Amino acid sequence: MKFTKMQGCGNDYIYVNCFEEQVEYAGETAKRLSHRHFGIGGDGLILIGPSRTADFLMTMYNADGSLGAMCGNGIRCLGKYVYDKGLTDKTELLVETKAGVKRLKLKLSKGKVKTVGVDMGVPKLLAREIPAEAVPGISIDPEKRIQELPLEILGNTYQVTCVSMGNPHAVVFLTPGEQQAEALNLWTLGPAFESHPMFPDRVNVEFAQVLDQGHIKMRVWERGTGETFACGTGACAAAVAGSLTGRTADSVVVETTGGSLLVWLEGEAPRVWMEGPAVTVFEGEV
Repeated sequence: MKFTKMQGCGNDYIYVNCFEEQVEYAGETAKRLSHRHFGIGGDGLILIGPSRTADFLMTMYNADGSLGAMCGNGIRCLGKYVYDKGLTDKTELLVETKAGVKRLKLKLSKGKVKTVGVDMGVPKLLAREIPAEAVPGISIDPEKRIQELPLEILGNTYQVTCVSMGNPHAVVFLTPGEQQAEALNLWTLGPAFESHPMFPDRVNVEFAQVLDQGHIKMRVWERGTGETFACGTGACAAAVAGSLTGRTADSVVVETTGGSLLVWLEGEAPRVWMEGPAVTVFEGEV
C-alpha cells in the first residue's frame, strides 16, 4: 500500500489514495500504522475517496483506530494532496466528511499548495449538540449552552465552555497568573477530561491562554489520540469560546505547539473559517 505522510502545524496523518488503493480493516490498520515506534507514526489515518455529494470524500481514523468525524488540519492537508497529485485542478473544493461537506480554498506558491483555508461551518453550542449530559452533581439543560460550567477533574475545578465543530470540544481558559499551559500534565488531565461521564461520546479538551484579544496560546488533548501538536477543530472551538465569553475578537491567531492557525468568525451565525499551512513530509510503501 502506498501512502503519504503529511502534517499541518505538526498534526500529522497518514494519507492513502483510495481511488487506487483498497484499505481493509481500516480501524485496525490506522492503529497499527499510527504507532510511532512500530508503524509509520501519526495522529491517525485519512482515506481519500470519491464522493457523490462533493469533489472528494475524507474518511478519518484516530490513532486508536476509532472513526473520527472531522479534522481541520487533516482536511487542509487533503486539499494539498489532491491538488499537488493532480487529482484536481480546482483551487476551491468541496470535501465530504462525517461532519458534513466542507469548503476549501487553496493558496498556491510555485504551482504547489502552500496554505489552505477551510469553511468549518457554524458551530453547535447546545448541550445536546455537543453532546453533553447531566450526571450526578451536574445539572445540564440539553437546550442551553454550556458556558464556563464548573467541572471537577482530579480534585481541581475547571471552567469549561463546550463547542461542537462536528466533534465535541471542552475549552478551558487558564486564569492569568495561574499555571501556564506549558506546565500542565496533559497525560494525566487529558484522559480524565476525555472520559468524563458528562460526555457520552468522549471529548477533546483545549487548555487556552488569552495573550490578547487577537492571540490565544493553546495545548490540546484529542480523544482517541492523546496530546497532539495542533488541532484545527480545537483551534476553532477555542476561538468560538473566546468570542462567546468576551475574551477575544472575531479574528484570532491560535498558537499551538506545532505552529499558528488563523481563525475568524463571519456573520451573525457565525461561520468559522480557519487557515494554516499544509506540508508533505514523506512518501512510502508499506
